[in-house]
Amino acid sequence: MKRRQFLKAAGVGLAASTIAAPAIAQSTPTIKWRMPCSWPKSLDTIYGGADVMAKAVGEATDGKFQIQVFAAGEIVPGLQIVDAVQNGTVEIGHTASYYYFGKDPTFGFGTSVPFGPNFRINQAWWTQGGGSEVMNEFYKKYNSHALLAGNTGCQMGGWYRKEIKSVDDLKGLKMRIGGWAGKILAKLGGVPQQIAGGDIYPALERGTLDACEWVGPYDDEKLGFYKVAPHYYAPGWWEGGSMLLAFVNLDKWNALPKHYQHVLEQAAAYSNQVCMAKYDALNAQALRKLIAGGTKLHVFSPQIMEAAYKATMELHAEVAKENASFKKANDSLMSFTKSTYQWFQVAENTYDQFMIRVSRG
Repeated sequence: MKRRQFLKAAGVGLAASTIAAPAIAQSTPTIKWRMPCSWPKSLDTIYGGADVMAKAVGEATDGKFQIQVFAAGEIVPGLQIVDAVQNGTVEIGHTASYYYFGKDPTFGFGTSVPFGPNFRINQAWWTQGGGSEVMNEFYKKYNSHALLAGNTGCQMGGWYRKEIKSVDDLKGLKMRIGGWAGKILAKLGGVPQQIAGGDIYPALERGTLDACEWVGPYDDEKLGFYKVAPHYYAPGWWEGGSMLLAFVNLDKWNALPKHYQHVLEQAAAYSNQVCMAKYDALNAQALRKLIAGGTKLHVFSPQIMEAAYKATMELHAEVAKENASFKKANDSLMSFTKSTYQWFQVAENTYDQFMIRVSRG
């Protein structure tokens, strides 16, 4: 969607032409919000997505509703966005839901869970399959309302100092890995570390980490992981299609005029589209550049994939027995995923496989 189309969709022109001036003034108050992110400014994909969203809100309201974006650590630490939104320190924040799995593992479903769906199915679940309703019911416990505001697509499986040929090679591996996926790594003998994006490279360089995962070629190249960990693996089985969310303080959300709520939703959706398109456009170029520079590309062995899948299903079953919110989200997502993949294998997958084969030439 182009910016002009977004403005039209937000209904600004319609409102201005059909509502009397006093009513317009009442429904379009001047509001200024702050939006900290979990990302450094150097990541123009996901930090840039927050910026796109904020600018779209401002343009759609003729500057009446302004959102100022802050990088990780400027006013809020990168892994404390939900806390700041919950307690009202800020009105809105841009982050990955699974960073907060320590509060409750249900947070994982707002971004991605191991062996969850690809980005299209994940977003279809959120927007059409009841995902938004399930998750926002849960987020109310944290005084928050979430809007879909980005996606990375299927991520890479990370950077390693040494080759990972079998499950045994994961034992004792100190790896930066986000959210719920760290629990799976631990079941396989690894030692997960949750570290914000800007702190990963120094830890990898010092040897505090043996491996790390972030997003994909474009972002990973910017953070320089290839300089100290040359082995690059695929796929990121823990992030088949990671959603990024804008968490809004629930009291602030409920206090917004309905028109502003609509504008915020449309701006988040626009940011979501731009973010995914940008990754699709840039990752291929970055991967070619990395390989030309000496990066060694690998695919996880079937043994590792199967062991990780088994560990994931076991852990989800264990947690679902004790956590009603987790069970509700898990049942909803997995049922939707299974049904939709049955459709995807008919046309989508067969077409993609053919195109992949002929594109190799």
